[in-house]
Amino acid sequence: MKTICILTATRAEYGLLKPIIVKLQEEAAWNVRLVVTGAHLSPEFGLTYKEIEEDGISIDEKIEMLVSADTPAAVSKSMGLAMISFADYFARVQPDMLLVLGDRYETLAVCMAAMNARIPIAHLYGGETTEGAVDESIRHAITKLSYLHFTSTESYRRRVIQLGEEPDRVFTVGAIGIENILHHPLMDKQALEESLAYRLEKPFALVTFHPVTLENDESANQFQALLDVCANFPDMQFIFTKANADTNGRIINEMIDAYVTAHEHAIAFTSLGMPRYLSALKHCQLVVGNSSSGLLEAPSFGIPTVNIGDRQKGRLQAPSVITCEPTVEAITEAMHTALSAAFREQAKQTVNPYGNGHTSNKIIAVLKEFLMDDRIDLKKRFYDVEGENQ
Repeated sequence: MKTICILTATRAEYGLLKPIIVKLQEEAAWNVRLVVTGAHLSPEFGLTYKEIEEDGISIDEKIEMLVSADTPAAVSKSMGLAMISFADYFARVQPDMLLVLGDRYETLAVCMAAMNARIPIAHLYGGETTEGAVDESIRHAITKLSYLHFTSTESYRRRVIQLGEEPDRVFTVGAIGIENILHHPLMDKQALEESLAYRLEKPFALVTFHPVTLENDESANQFQALLDVCANFPDMQFIFTKANADTNGRIINEMIDAYVTAHEHAIAFTSLGMPRYLSALKHCQLVVGNSSSGLLEAPSFGIPTVNIGDRQKGRLQAPSVITCEPTVEAITEAMHTALSAAFREQAKQTVNPYGNGHTSNKIIAVLKEFLMDDRIDLKKRFYDVEGENQ
C-alpha cells in the first residue's frame, strides 16, 4: 500500500481535486491522507472544510496556518507557519507522494517542506501563465520542486519541459474542471433558486474577481470599475463569489458586501460549493471577472466570459472569452458584446481547448505506474531542450 498525501487550501482547489480523491479512496492499494489547511479553516472564508465532510470524504488532518490579515507581510508569515506545521506532519506520516494543484502561496510553502522531507511531488497544472498575478512565479517554482507534472494542454506540457523537466515525467491530461461538468449532476434553475434562497427573475451573471497581486494596490480601483458597470445593468442580476485569501482579498470582499447591501439585483456568497457553482454556470448569461473558471469551465457550457485585466494574461483562451481593460468603458463594451445574440451563438459553438473530461483516470494511471513500480528517482536530470542551450 502506498501513502499519498493530497493538499487542499481553498474551496476551488478542492472542487477540482474531488474526483481524484474519491477514486483513490475507493482503491485498496492507496492510503489516502487528505490534509486541509488555509482558507478552508477560516470562519471569514466560510469554514469550507465542512463541505468536504458533507461529501463523506475523510480528512486526515486540519492544519492551521492562515494569519488573519492580507498584507504581503501576513502572507509571508502564513507561509512560514505552513512550512513549520507541515514539516512536523511529513516527519510523522512520511507519505510516499504529495499531490498538489495550482499556484497558491500555501501550496508553495507545503511543497518546500515536502522537498526537504524528500517526498516526491505530483503537480497539477504547471506550464500555464498568468502575468498579472504573483501566482505566475509560484506556479513555476512548484514545477521545479515537483517530480510528476500534469498539464491541461500540450502547449503547457512543452513549457514545463522548457523549464528543464524530463518529457517522460510530464503528461497532458486536460482540465479536471471539465470532468466535473460532464459527470456531476447539476441543478435545474428552480432547484438552484431554492438552494440559493434567491429568485433569479432576470438574466444573471456570475461574478468572481480576485486581487491583481502584481499591480500595486490596483485591485480596489479595478473592482470598483466592475461594480460601477454592474450598477448600470439594472435589468440583470449578479451572483458574486468572494475573493480568495490573497493580498487585498479582504478589501474586495468588503466592497462586495457594501454593493449587495445597496443593490437588490445582487447577492454574494463566500463559497457556493462545486454543485451550486457549476449549476449557476449552466444557467447564467455570462461570467464576469478575472477567475480562471471563466477560461477553463465556462466554455464547456457555451457561456460567454468577460475576462477583466491582466490576471489571466498568457492563458489559452477559447473564442467565447472576451478580454478587456479594467475600466468602466471597456467592461461595459465587453458585456454588451457578450450579451449580443451573435456572440452568444458563437459561444454556444465553442470547443473547449482544455480537454474532454477524462482527466482523473489519466492522472491515477500515471501515479500507479510510478509509485507502484517504484520508478521514482529524486535525482532529477535537467532536460535541455534541443538547440536552446547551445
